[in-house]
Amino acid sequence: MTDTDTDTDTDTDTAATGIPAGRTAVFEVRAQTTIAAPPAVVYDTVSDLARSGEWSAECTGGSWVSGQPRTVGAVFRGDNVRGTDTVAWAPVIRGPWTTESQILEAEPGRVFRWSILDSAGRLQDSVWSYEITPAGAGSLLVHHYRLGTLTEGLSKIFADLDQAGRDRFVTDWNAKLAADVATTLERVKAVVEQG
Repeated sequence: MTDTDTDTDTDTDTAATGIPAGRTAVFEVRAQTTIAAPPAVVYDTVSDLARSGEWSAECTGGSWVSGQPRTVGAVFRGDNVRGTDTVAWAPVIRGPWTTESQILEAEPGRVFRWSILDSAGRLQDSVWSYEITPAGAGSLLVHHYRLGTLTEGLSKIFADLDQAGRDRFVTDWNAKLAADVATTLERVKAVVEQG
């Protein structure tokens, strides 16, 4: 078994919703790794979204803008940066941008889950999570992302793409996301274990 395992589904027969045929989501990726630390320590690290710049491929940090940090209902504004070489052909934001996310689930030592909000502050079916279980003397950490239906921004992108472009986008972006969650877990593991 490798230190970090990743799963992604890249079947790409998209319809107007963006959801490929035979799947229940536009994007869905998951990676896992074992960490030589107890679940409470792993949770304390990954639930501190302001530290995301230490491990995320795109999020450089951010701040809590409402609610009690790290609790259900709290909102976090993430600062992000994407380079020009990331799926270079895709018509996506390049350079810095922000997102706001609302915490959906916060169970210390077990799960931390959040959803990206649209420009009006509504929940979108764009959900990130960390799930933690005990594993021997340490923890198994699973990082998961699921986009069930197109977000506000992706709806605009898909409207300008033909079917072949949408299929290519889903395939290429799923691969990008799979690499991102695997990289994130490698970095989280290093941060926690070097503590």
